[in-house]
Amino acid sequence: MNFLVIGLGSMGKRRIRLLQKNLKTIDVFGVDTNVERANNVQNEFGITIFESITDAIDTVKFDAALVCTSPITHENIILECLKYNLNVFTEINLINSYYNRVIQEADSKNLKIYLSSTFLKRKEIQFIRQECADQPITYRYHAGQYLPDWHPWESYKDYFVSNKLTNACREILAIELPWLISCFGKIEDIKVFKTKISSLEIDYDDTYQLLMQHCSGVIGSLAVNVVSRVAKRDFEVVGEQCQLSWDGTPNGLYVFEQDTKAMTQVKLYDSHEHLESYTKSIVEDAYLEELKEFVKYLTQSDFVPEYSFEQDYSVIEVINHIESQL
Repeated sequence: MNFLVIGLGSMGKRRIRLLQKNLKTIDVFGVDTNVERANNVQNEFGITIFESITDAIDTVKFDAALVCTSPITHENIILECLKYNLNVFTEINLINSYYNRVIQEADSKNLKIYLSSTFLKRKEIQFIRQECADQPITYRYHAGQYLPDWHPWESYKDYFVSNKLTNACREILAIELPWLISCFGKIEDIKVFKTKISSLEIDYDDTYQLLMQHCSGVIGSLAVNVVSRVAKRDFEVVGEQCQLSWDGTPNGLYVFEQDTKAMTQVKLYDSHEHLESYTKSIVEDAYLEELKEFVKYLTQSDFVPEYSFEQDYSVIEVINHIESQL
């Protein structure tokens, strides 16, 4: 198959690298309007780069496109790809106002649309979901990282997190809420506190404290911010029969053992791939699993992915509600 990677920034390069290393029957091509970035990717990966989607379509017959550009651009790019009869894999969108149109367009052409939700592919999340099933528990979770550290190679003012519509706290929520909902059920009630405590040059709140009740009865607190100078994922479940903690890393999952009355490490990985340019909680294995699932979705007619545009629509509606609170 031929895949067209649209957008050759950090995520586009990650997808290319994983495809070339692990799914070698797929030929990868790229599109980017930034000439310097396009040349760098061409030299690094040895792939053909086009200046536009139209140029690519006129030259090569593609099976699918991977949309790895800024979320604010996704609507037009996804619809253009569907117009050209391409199946679509897209990174986090953050905006859902066009979802119904995309779903209808894909259905009318019998095309597949796949939405990234990487943490659902983490083994730790799968373990937490199983361990906590049908248990009376509560949880607390803190997810935060200092915004200037997100992309050390560029200013936070120069990419999508500077835009209030696709702001950084919104992205954290879009990453974390799908797996929390997967583990504990839909959110039935939510109390929102938010504020701005930093000197960052952004026009949105940088700190959220949320108290959420899930349809399962589970109550959880979620703290999200872009101020934490130490990159932080700190998750804890408390229950009479189930207690666990996780720091977001592959080696940071612990459960309480009744026999020893102590927290014991849970080892889920024989090995894992991590890039030093990212925080320790970001491992490449989950990104690869998404690509494998996308290929399975394209090649097996009866296969249904774990996460869908319909599910993400509901998640973004929760985020819209959070952001609308005074």
